Amino acid sequence: MSNSNLFLSIGKPIKNEYGRVIGKVASFALTPNGKFDAVYVEFGDGQFTKQPMESIKFNGAEITFLSKIKSQAGLLSDHIPLIWRKDDALKDLVANKKITNEVYQDLHNSFSNVLTQLKKEAQVVIDESIIEIERCNEEITSLSYAVANLEIEHEIGKVDEENYRQAFALLQETLRRAQAEKNDFEVTKSKLSSVLLGDQTQVPAKSVATKVYAETVTNAATKLPEPPVVVYVKEMGKSGI
Repeated sequence: MSNSNLFLSIGKPIKNEYGRVIGKVASFALTPNGKFDAVYVEFGDGQFTKQPMESIKFNGAEITFLSKIKSQAGLLSDHIPLIWRKDDALKDLVANKKITNEVYQDLHNSFSNVLTQLKKEAQVVIDESIIEIERCNEEITSLSYAVANLEIEHEIGKVDEENYRQAFALLQETLRRAQAEKNDFEVTKSKLSSVLLGDQTQVPAKSVATKVYAETVTNAATKLPEPPVVVYVKEMGKSGI
């Protein structure tokens, strides 16, 4: 969407990367020269925040809120190994007497300080991913119970077939999204943890997440809880064995 049309998105819903509506566009912040600088977002819980333009993707009528955790993890996964490689190159240079010990020590200390800060930021993202994974687990559990209760009410005839099918489809789709979101956070956490351990052979998070999401969509129905079996026991007398 061109900048001139961005104002048309005010009041429009914003979805996350999994299709869940999380809020709406309230307004924009512009620089003195007219450049769009930030988006004011009203989230579903009533919270009103200012988000950088980079965190919102405008694609025609579709407005998507990009995960801050995933974007930060991507940057850190690139920057941390880069600093390691630079520091290793520095060691080779001083060993081959291409730089002095004084220059080496100064640059090495600089790289070490940067690396320490990046590791702290990576740990914060890992902790945030763990929180999000737990949130997804709680949502998946609640949805599973919702499906089970729907099956019970349908089985005993309190929910007709049409309403049952509509409700089941809605719960199934929501469960798929929750599982895909959880898988993405697990991939993010695993990738960053591997980077901190010095493992740079990890498969890129984006490709893994895409594969996991496809498998989740294909197999989500099989992960839904089985309809409960209700057993009716006839009460018998003491000698009725």
